[in-house]
Amino acid sequence: MKVILLEDVKSLGKKDQIVDVSDGYARNFVLKKKLGIEATPKNLNELKLKKAHEDKVAAERLDDAKALGEKINSSKVVLPIKLGEGGRTFGSVSSKEIADALNKQLGIEVDKKKINLKETIKTAGTHEVEIKLHTQVTAKLTVEVVGE
Repeated sequence: MKVILLEDVKSLGKKDQIVDVSDGYARNFVLKKKLGIEATPKNLNELKLKKAHEDKVAAERLDDAKALGEKINSSKVVLPIKLGEGGRTFGSVSSKEIADALNKQLGIEVDKKKINLKETIKTAGTHEVEIKLHTQVTAKLTVEVVGE
């Protein structure tokens, strides 16, 4: 019997996968525990429509991330911070401060966890920071650290 899995089943397969199992296993385990449904033409069509919708949503998210990446690549954020002797900062600039400045100055909300600081920013000047917007899109933001 062909079954469409509704959840991941350890020895059988992943969610939304079509698997072939014996009739008894399907009736007594998979269908009974609501881990899958029988692969009727109606259910197969629903699965196909669901996958098409998920692909469309994923493509829209990718397009949105690319557009946001282009905007971030052409932008610059200015961070005023207290400076000591020789242009050194008291502490360092964190990803949270960069995310807050990005939101206040450009109106772009980015999660601080998506901001990748290769090394801590401890000096005044211009620095490039990578922001991971999508699995396939990474933007580079120019951050200018200036003294207060």
